[in-house]
Amino acid sequence: MKKLLIDMDDVICENGFIRMINEFLGTNYRAEDANSYYVNDLIPADKFEEWVKYFEEKNVYDYVNIVKDAPEVIEKLNKVYDIYIITAYIFRDKPEISGNQLKNKFDYLTKNLPFIDPKKFIFLSDKELVDADIRIDDSVDKLKGKAELKLLFTAYHNKNIGEEELKEKKLTRVNSWKEIEKLLLENNV
Repeated sequence: MKKLLIDMDDVICENGFIRMINEFLGTNYRAEDANSYYVNDLIPADKFEEWVKYFEEKNVYDYVNIVKDAPEVIEKLNKVYDIYIITAYIFRDKPEISGNQLKNKFDYLTKNLPFIDPKKFIFLSDKELVDADIRIDDSVDKLKGKAELKLLFTAYHNKNIGEEELKEKKLTRVNSWKEIEKLLLENNV
């Protein structure tokens, strides 16, 4: 079986951070309003410490949506591929509060992807340390490393990456889990 690495945030689930930020600030931001991969950058500097405390007391996975068709397609893929869920859990601006995030990710995955053995959850930031045949991620930087096929899952922060850059970095853009299903199951990549 080919080894398939699947990212979690903005690939399996989405919008948790932006919902928490809106609740905290009383705003109506959309993920697209962030100027970077990190929606935390929407927090004003004078509210940042208060935001960290707020974030630490909550579970971001209580706020997420599951990405359309993700569990169903991943379950089908699991019969054909050796699947690992690979996800970063370090809170960039305050790494010391990351422990709760790790537990919350683990709990979310076991609840929503019960067909994946928890021994196949990989929690780390430097994903290129793990070799695979196929990678699926929303971050170009997280798609570095060995793989014969690298799928960039479309998200708010990567929509502006053009065909030229995708080609240069040997990435294939995918816009939905149905597209992944067609590519990896029907075309037998």
